[in-house]
Amino acid sequence: MTILEIALLVICVLLIILVLLQSGKSDDAGAIFSGSTSDLFKNRKERGSELVISRTTLVLGLLFVIICTVISFI
Repeated sequence: MTILEIALLVICVLLIILVLLQSGKSDDAGAIFSGSTSDLFKNRKERGSELVISRTTLVLGLLFVIICTVISFI
């Protein structure tokens, strides 16, 4: 295995863990069907650990795409 493949494997595992740690948005989606719209369109900012997890997921996702693109051209 090359360094890129090992890095890709580590990034994949970290992405899976971070996605599972993120708070679910299913309560908001369920409000569409139940007719409760009081909190549906309310702006909710991420703070604290949610913000860190969200940004880390974004960075790891971008690294995943970049490494996959590089590996496909090698």
